[in-house]
Amino acid sequence: MDQCDVLIVGGGPAGSSCARRLRQTGLDVLILDKQEFPRDKVCAGWITPAVAEELQLDLEDYGHGRVLQPLTGFRTSLMGRPEVETRYPQAVSYGIRRCEFDHYLLERSGARTRLGETFKTMRRDGSDWVVNDAIRAPLVIGAGGHFCPVARQLGARPGTAEEAVAAKEIEFALSPEQASACAVQADTPELFFCEDLKGYGWVFRKGDYLNIGLGRQDKQRLGRHLEAFVALLKQRGRIPADLPDRFHGHAYLLYGETPRRLLDDGVLLIGDAAGLAYAQSGEGIRPAIESGLMASQLITGLNGDYSQERLQPYVDALVARFGPRDRAHKISVAGLLPESLKQFLAARMLASRWFARHLVLDRWFFHTDQAPLRV
Repeated sequence: MDQCDVLIVGGGPAGSSCARRLRQTGLDVLILDKQEFPRDKVCAGWITPAVAEELQLDLEDYGHGRVLQPLTGFRTSLMGRPEVETRYPQAVSYGIRRCEFDHYLLERSGARTRLGETFKTMRRDGSDWVVNDAIRAPLVIGAGGHFCPVARQLGARPGTAEEAVAAKEIEFALSPEQASACAVQADTPELFFCEDLKGYGWVFRKGDYLNIGLGRQDKQRLGRHLEAFVALLKQRGRIPADLPDRFHGHAYLLYGETPRRLLDDGVLLIGDAAGLAYAQSGEGIRPAIESGLMASQLITGLNGDYSQERLQPYVDALVARFGPRDRAHKISVAGLLPESLKQFLAARMLASRWFARHLVLDRWFFHTDQAPLRV
């Protein structure tokens, strides 16, 4: 039987950032993940300077042999309408490849790992949890994304009552011919909001790689919207005509939309397993990392007592950082407007350079109003 102080199920940014802080306090941390690393991960993939600061990430070191694309501009629009370009005097974000980023953070965490091993069972034995009849730990942290098995243990049912955002995307290396046919600038990702405002598409060039995707809150119409979006990009000459055939899908919960149960005796959830993606942009890397850091800060002060009551301050910390967890019953002015009027107003606002910069980008995507988390 493999004994550890903390078992983390999932080796992504949430799990590895939590593990690193716990290891720094001397705890024996084991990370279990069903995949070997490095592994492919569908994600548009950019991190802000705030994320780099929270991770204590040496960007110069990270950039050696890995994609780290400084972003100094964005192009935004309502799908099919004229685009607004916003420029910044310095990098406001950095494009990364998740296969590289996640592997780097996992190796840096210093935690022991059991990779390529599927989570199968979890049962209580005294004050410990026993996972797969092979690992014993007093605390299990679920960091396995939207479909995390630990979240299922706490009652989550992905694909049923939960209203998840569904996305499809592709990332591939550009051939010299494709690179010359791609009009997207490497330092300027492009964002296209759907006319019904239920999602947006993006095209993002990271050095020699191109990432294209679209996410929506109504998954039944996702394929049709993606097909129309790709056709629009080709028609405008933004992307090469010969894209790889298969787009890869994933799902996530927006914070406050469908709150999950986050903890029990000796169990808690972090990252996408907890449903923490920003409601306006769907970005999940920063809240995932911050949740891992907040969890680690609490855990180190509990001296091995991981009762539900002692773990409750973690949920309180999430609310203090991200706001109320249940916004489903709040009525907004926008929710009372006819769809045609909402679309008209959205088109007018997205055409405004002030609105595009100060609200869409600075507030919704970069959260420049929120200082980096201090732990």
